[in-house]
Amino acid sequence: MSKCCVKAMVTGKVQGVWYRRSTQEQALQHGVTGHAKNLPDGRVEVLLCGESSAVNAVVEWLWKGPPGARVTHVELEGVEYRDRDTFQTL
Repeated sequence: MSKCCVKAMVTGKVQGVWYRRSTQEQALQHGVTGHAKNLPDGRVEVLLCGESSAVNAVVEWLWKGPPGARVTHVELEGVEYRDRDTFQTL
């Protein structure tokens, strides 16, 4: 199995709608580590590290988000793999 890390910048109505907490739940269900944090410009930055298939599953979910979110864009960037022990909301 190959491991990877992806940084996603999520745009839309993604703050104040439980987006970070819901992303954390998805990541933990898939065994993915990293973080989700609100940015001052209204976007959410998500770092996902783990097995490629699990990371891809969470990335697909990022486009939907929780009920109440309206995602308009997800910009992905591959980043150097970092071994984390959990997924945090920052």
